[in-house]
Amino acid sequence: MNRRTGMLLYLCLAWAGGFAHAGPARQPAPVPLPSSIPQPPPAEEDGPFGFDLVERRARALAARPYVRDDGGVPEFLSKLDYDQYRDIRFKADKALWREEGLPFQVQLFHRGFMFKDRVVINVVSNGEATRLAYSPELFDFGKNPVPAPLDADLGFAGVRFHYPLRRNDVFDEAAVFLGASYFRAVGLGQTYGLSARGLAVDTGLTKAEEFPVFREFWIEKPPPGGSELVIHALMDSPSVTGAYRFVLRPGLDTTLDVTHHLYFRRKIERLGIAPLTSMFFHGENTDRFADDFRPEVHDSDGLLISRSNGEWIWRPLNNPRHLRISVFRDEKLTGFGLLQRDRGFDHYQDLEANYHRRPTSWVEAVGDWGPGAVYLIEIPSDAEKYDNIVAFWVPDQPADVGKEMTFSYRLHFTSDELMAPRSGKVQATRIGAGGTNAQEAGRRKFVVDFASETLKLYGEDAKIEADVGTSSGLIRDTVVHKNTETGAWRLSFELEPEKDKDPVELRAVLRAGKDVLTETWLYQWSAQ
Repeated sequence: MNRRTGMLLYLCLAWAGGFAHAGPARQPAPVPLPSSIPQPPPAEEDGPFGFDLVERRARALAARPYVRDDGGVPEFLSKLDYDQYRDIRFKADKALWREEGLPFQVQLFHRGFMFKDRVVINVVSNGEATRLAYSPELFDFGKNPVPAPLDADLGFAGVRFHYPLRRNDVFDEAAVFLGASYFRAVGLGQTYGLSARGLAVDTGLTKAEEFPVFREFWIEKPPPGGSELVIHALMDSPSVTGAYRFVLRPGLDTTLDVTHHLYFRRKIERLGIAPLTSMFFHGENTDRFADDFRPEVHDSDGLLISRSNGEWIWRPLNNPRHLRISVFRDEKLTGFGLLQRDRGFDHYQDLEANYHRRPTSWVEAVGDWGPGAVYLIEIPSDAEKYDNIVAFWVPDQPADVGKEMTFSYRLHFTSDELMAPRSGKVQATRIGAGGTNAQEAGRRKFVVDFASETLKLYGEDAKIEADVGTSSGLIRDTVVHKNTETGAWRLSFELEPEKDKDPVELRAVLRAGKDVLTETWLYQWSAQ
C-alpha cells in the first residue's frame, strides 16, 4: 500500500456510517483455520482470555519472519471498484448480540476491492474466546454477481460497532476498524471525519511508508446495561508487531482508551505513536484561488499541542504546494490533536459533507512518554477525497530490533475542546496581499483573531500587545485592537519576506503586561 492508496481509505471508510440500525444475529459457529493460511504462532493459553495472551502472541510473532495474510480473495472480489465494493453490505438482521438486548451490536466488512487482508474476529465470553465463522449468508452482495461458492475460510476485512447514541431503540454506528490499522469513531451529532491509526511507520520519509495491519480482534461480550466495550487487537507488519487494548465508550463525546505493547522485528527510522490522519483542502488561510463555491473544505483546521511547560500551541493547517514536515519538541507530552475548531455551517455551505459536524480528535497521553516530538505532515492535494494531513508523536527512544515499548493514551472524538486552554483561542487566520505601493510589493498581510470569555472582559482601550516573531524577513505594521462586534481581539501585521529565505516560521501571542492571554499561534508561510 502506498501513500495515495492509504489516502483512499478515507473514501471507503466514509460510507461505513450509512447504517443507523444494527440487526439481530446468532453467533456463527467457529471453524478451524486451514493449514495453508499464515497464522500467528500459538501462545500458551492457560486460564481465561486476557490481554496478556495477546501480548504473548505479539511477542512470539515478532520472532518469526513477516508473512502477509492477503491471499484467497476471489478475482471478482479483488477487481471490484469503489462503488461495487460499497454495494456489499452486512445484513442488519445478522448483527451480533441484537437479539440479546445488549448495549452494543457488531457488524462485519467483507474482503474485496483494496481490503484484501484477512481479519480474524473473535468474541470473548466468560473468559473464553470463540472465532466468528465467515459465511456469505451474512452479506447482501447487491448488484454484484457471485460466480462461484465462496470459501468458508474467506474471513473478514474489518469490524464496526453500534450503540444507541440518540435513543434506546436505535443503534447508531459509533466506531469502525477497516483497512490496515485505521479506525474512526463519532459521538452524538457528529459525522465521520478524520481517522486514527494504530501506528505510523516511516511516514514522510523518502522511502515507502509501511502500513501495519490489525490481523485479529477479540471483542469482549459486554454485560447488559454496560456503557463500554473492550476490544483487543493483534497488529503485524514487516518491522513491528503489537498487542492493543481498546476500551470504547460512546456518548456525547466518544472516547477510546488505548494501550499498546510493541515488539520490533527490525529498526524503524521514524516511529509514529497515536497517529491521526485528516483532510485539509482549503480554508480561511488559503492564500491562493480555490475554484469552489464553498468557502472552506476540511475535516480539521488546526493542530493543537499542550506542552509540558503549560504553553498551548495552535498551528493552522494548510494545503501546501510542496510537502511540509513540522516538528514540535517536548520533554514530556501532555496531549495533541487535530481539531475542527470552526463549527459555523455558513463557513462551509455543504449540505452533503457536513464539515461543520466533523469531530475533533484529541490524544491525551497517559503516563510519561519521555522526550520526543509531535510531527505534523502536510501533503499537497488537488481534491478533498484525499487525506493529506498526518500528526503523531515520535519518541526519542530508538525503535530497534528486539526492543519493546508500551504506550497508553485516551483518544477523544468530540465536538467541543474538552482539553483546550482557558486562554484566548485562535478563532481564524486570514492572509492576503500587504503593502500600499510598488516599493512594498511582495509583502503579505496576516490577520489573526483571538477569542475567549476573558478577552471579552477587556475594554477597547486595554493595553493588550502582541509578541510577534519570524524566522526570517521583517515584521511590519503590527496592530492589536478589539472587535466590538464579537468581543474577540484582532492581531494584524505584515511580513516583508527575505529573498531566498523560504519557508518562513511565524509566531505570535497576545499579552497584557507579563500575563500571556492567548495560546501561541504558529504558522509556516511559503511563497512557493
